[in-house]
Amino acid sequence: MAARSYGQYCGVTTAVELIAERWALLIIRDLLVGPRRFTDLRQGLPRIPTNILTARLKELQEGGVVRRVPLHNCGLVYELTDYGRELEPIVLALGRWGFQRMGEPGEGDVVTADSFTMALRTAFQPEVAAGLEPLDVEVRIGPVALRVQVDAGALRTAQLAPPAPPVGGALPEGDPDLVFTADPGIRHVIGGTMDVGEAMDAGILTVVSGDATLLERFAAVFSIRTPTAVGT
Repeated sequence: MAARSYGQYCGVTTAVELIAERWALLIIRDLLVGPRRFTDLRQGLPRIPTNILTARLKELQEGGVVRRVPLHNCGLVYELTDYGRELEPIVLALGRWGFQRMGEPGEGDVVTADSFTMALRTAFQPEVAAGLEPLDVEVRIGPVALRVQVDAGALRTAQLAPPAPPVGGALPEGDPDLVFTADPGIRHVIGGTMDVGEAMDAGILTVVSGDATLLERFAAVFSIRTPTAVGT
């Protein structure tokens, strides 16, 4: 179980002891994208010491959150248990809550394929998407590239770069309708403080190929609005 006990008998305490150790929630975040080998988790969390990753995985296994299983030709992988997958709405809610405090990235801060995938899930508005035409785009942020498909209010993402882990599944066929690059300033579009035109003028969004008008649909489907200013 967790290395620290708070000595209190309540559900919140149990949850904190299970998943609030350093790095634990980020491991869970990445496993919400899909099963991962130890090396995949290590690459997706470049600053985690190997011994800490080993310790966190052991604690999460003992807590019934993660299990280690053989998968196809990938050998042993880590995946969330059914109990662990119950954390998905909690992790997404934490992402929306934390979004309100995101400033400029610090020196050395990176966007990973799994973190960007979960950011899109956090911002996804299925009710809005259900009323719009399908969307099929490729989004590039630095070395990360994701294929993003939205149809009938459902979201599907596939990791194009860096190369997806072997457990990542098949990639979509055909070409996307739009390919565009973004920098971390895309949070202004997602947060509603900048429209697509302003983001393009600022160099935050750049169309590589395809139908540029689809950027407006992307902005409508992926949106986190902060109803009140933080700190007021």
